[in-house]
Amino acid sequence: MSRINVMQPWFGEEETAAVAEVLASGWVAQGPRVAAFERAFAAHQEADHAVAVSSCTAGLHLALLVAGVGAGDDVVLPSFSFIATANAATYLGARPVFADVDPVTGNVTAETVAEVLTRDTRAVVVVDQGGVPVDLDPVRRLCDPQGIVVVEDAACAAGSTYRGRPAGAGAEIAAWSFHPRKLLTTGEGGMVTTSRPEWAERVARLREHAMSVSAAERHASVLAPAEQYPEVGFNYRMTDLQAAVGLVQLGRLDEMVARRRALAEGYAKALEEVDGLRLVADPPHGTTNFQSCWVEVEEEFPLSRDELLVHLARADISARRGIMAAHRQPAYRYRYGGGLPLPGTERLTDQTLILPLHHQLSESDQARVVEALCRAGRAR
Repeated sequence: MSRINVMQPWFGEEETAAVAEVLASGWVAQGPRVAAFERAFAAHQEADHAVAVSSCTAGLHLALLVAGVGAGDDVVLPSFSFIATANAATYLGARPVFADVDPVTGNVTAETVAEVLTRDTRAVVVVDQGGVPVDLDPVRRLCDPQGIVVVEDAACAAGSTYRGRPAGAGAEIAAWSFHPRKLLTTGEGGMVTTSRPEWAERVARLREHAMSVSAAERHASVLAPAEQYPEVGFNYRMTDLQAAVGLVQLGRLDEMVARRRALAEGYAKALEEVDGLRLVADPPHGTTNFQSCWVEVEEEFPLSRDELLVHLARADISARRGIMAAHRQPAYRYRYGGGLPLPGTERLTDQTLILPLHHQLSESDQARVVEALCRAGRAR
């Protein structure tokens, strides 16, 4: 038997040709392909402005910075997320305040956010966990009148929809990931989208050391103008090599989403008769791209989550534990300091696993996974 991978990026000859064209051009750093990728991504996601960056973590950092978050502020965010969500607030000297999540969707809600707002809350970060779109509108109705900026961590959400529009379209500012575990990948890389032109302009400047003159402007001049640095910036640039891949991947996105949704539907139908396994599904307010196809191992299932992972591994099937809980990690355990209990977060962190799901997953491979899950359901 060959190993079944939990995730795998989908590349073709088009990506290879796009990279070769950039190499032949001699312009491999941030340049015309990055600008083209920004325009195409903004159009696809129905965003007013898009600025490419080196990672989603960099995007979150800059999004919070331009939103006015600084030292001493509180930033409400889910513990049930990759550690980068909390790290971005910490980079700015702000205090992460952990909100619980809905145990069905894995996302924060207006109710869980309201429970932990403080008088020092400057921003709230909502996450489209695993591609499941967060119910953004109620959170904004809660926060906007209080002057609290809502940042959407849409790292996993390219190809998901919210109330009939692309995920992130209703956000004042959002950050995206193009890591290989995401549908649309550039190897590493990210994007910031925003409805506010002044924020987009500042993000674009800050990603390039806050230089007053861009690299493109300097290159276009025989005698380059002298640049100034009005504030401390960062090296958060994307390269044209990455953007060239991103442009091809963006053209594949709709096909990738359709394929993943079909595979997820196959899992759902096959597992209907297996008691104790609950597969993630579309929420009432949108559709998921199934960036992560996670399943909750409930108490009536014969094996625990960790026992099921071992069972799958013995069948040469690679699965992964579900999303981490940041408040349990050493870096944040002392910062968390015993806030409100997070029962939804801890339940999902302890009881979920991610099943293999990617574009190249064959019907026979999926049948192997399903058969192994059904065998586990009869284990005792």
